[in-house]
Amino acid sequence: MRIAVLADIHGNVLALDAVLEDLRRRGGADLSVNLGDSVSGPLWPRETMERLQALDLPTVRGNHDRRVAADPADETMWASDVYAQERLTQAQRDILFAQPLTLEIAPGVIAFHARPDHDEKYLADAVVNGQLVRAPLDAIRRRLGGLDPKYRIALCGHSHRAELIRIPHGPVIFNPGSIGCPAYDDDTPPAHVSEQGSPHARYGIVTLGGGGQPDRFEMIAVDYDHEAAARQAEQAGRPEWAHGLRTGFMPPK
Repeated sequence: MRIAVLADIHGNVLALDAVLEDLRRRGGADLSVNLGDSVSGPLWPRETMERLQALDLPTVRGNHDRRVAADPADETMWASDVYAQERLTQAQRDILFAQPLTLEIAPGVIAFHARPDHDEKYLADAVVNGQLVRAPLDAIRRRLGGLDPKYRIALCGHSHRAELIRIPHGPVIFNPGSIGCPAYDDDTPPAHVSEQGSPHARYGIVTLGGGGQPDRFEMIAVDYDHEAAARQAEQAGRPEWAHGLRTGFMPPK
């Protein structure tokens, strides 16, 4: 069974379309899953939401999906969330909020956005000198909490950092990276940045083993018209987003 793993589209319909076309050229997948944070960002939230509604993928709710679905008076909303919220219908926002925190997508395979018990706390990452890096193994184990041992694979996003980590006597954690937002900064203490290091759209393919064959994990980077996405961000008044889309890094402060 081949599972296409999509995460952190952030309203970048151009990047999403490029990933879908790349997946088609590779022979498609038996199942595709969306790990959330689908529309938040100064790009094309409505167009992205409409594309995803047509695809009707199994989807978990990300922290920005929850925020976009919140009441406009919610003080936790960031500019990217407000931009998306203003361009979605109430029905579309309701769809985002109704998405589950976790989803078993195949026997032994669980999907969630950030952690099994929280949509906004990092699972496999730590902040060191203002940069996201891989967290110590013991910390990752603790954050998995009471994850049922029946799961041999845990699919997650949120950090926008592609990761493949085999937990001894535990699951394999697979984060494909971000389709639509290759770099971001977060001023939540401790303030930090996440940088993929290139403008490519990232996704993954997991091939489940059987008959004595091992599971296989592929991390894929797809080129697309990131310059068009950067111009859209600039038109929305977000030059830092434009820089991230062009380079995969946040602008120096």
